[in-house]
Parts: sequence; C-alpha cells; structure tokens
Amino acid sequence: MTLHADATRTLAAWTAPDAGQERLRVAYLAHLAAHPDGMLRPCRPDHVTASALVMTADAQRVLLVRHRKAVMWLQTGGHCEADDASLVDAAAREALEETGIAGLQVDPDPLRLSRHAVPFCSPGGHHLDVQLLAVAPVDAEPVVAEDEDPVAWFGVDDPVEPTDADTLALIAAARTRLRGTPRP
Repeated sequence: MTLHADATRTLAAWTAPDAGQERLRVAYLAHLAAHPDGMLRPCRPDHVTASALVMTADAQRVLLVRHRKAVMWLQTGGHCEADDASLVDAAAREALEETGIAGLQVDPDPLRLSRHAVPFCSPGGHHLDVQLLAVAPVDAEPVVAEDEDPVAWFGVDDPVEPTDADTLALIAAARTRLRGTPRP
C-alpha cells in the first residue's frame, strides 16, 4: 500500500469527533482524490502532513517542541517523505527526529485534523495535518542536538505558553483517549 492509499484509507475509516473535524476529513479526502502527489511537500498550494503528540503512558505529561519558525510550543511533526509507508511511519519518524525517543507507540487512529496556513513553506498554502498520538514510557527523556528546536515535558493539565488552540485541543483529545474519559 502506498502512503497516499494509506492516508486515504485512514481518513475514510476515521470517525470525526465533531462537525468541524468532519468537514476537514471530507476536505482532506477531496484533496487526496484530486492530487496523486497530495501527500508530498511539492504539492501546491496544500499538502498532507503527519504529526504526533507525544504523551506518557500514564497520561500525565506531554512532550512539546518549541518550533523556531512558529515561535510556540507544538507537537512533533512535519512533511511526509516518499519513503514513508504510512501516516504512522511519517509521524513516528518525525517524533523520533525531534525528540530522540526511540520506540514510541503511535496509535494509527487520528486524534484530530488541523488545516493551518504555512507561509514559510507554501505561501498561500496549508498543511493538512493528520494528528496522531505517540505514547512514551513514563520515564522517557528526550535527546536532541544543540542546534535542534528545544523540547520540554509539560504536565498534561498545566498551561502551555505560547501555543495555539489546535495544540490545546490536541492535548485534550489525547488525554481523553489515554484516560478513557468519555467525550462530552
């Protein structure tokens, strides 16, 4: 199965948690149907990306990256590459690259979708981000090179600043999934 086929299958099978997420799911599927290269960075103006929110298995801590370009704390993630076999592979690769934590368990069922402008990547374009959950051991510690974006653990219920509403919604969705809390 190709990366494009995996993303299409994953999104077609995903049950969105609300009407806004359903609209994004339908839009992502339309994008993929219209663009055979829709998973890759050269696709303009929009392309699908994969990200993973790294959370400890006890759902107590979340690991975020202080992205230099966005100037805020966000989940790991980025562009899919031609040799990624699936969204899970792309998200796992990005999480490993950004945190240095090997063996993260990536849940193949998306948490959320986020369509956001990326003027530094594709002026006028968007990342169509498929956001997954990566579970880390409770005692996992990141290992990043000095020239990489900094990473830090945050208490899952603690305020994170600066960040954005999408990241806060993603943290809440991950907390709900790992703690088994019913959705409102």
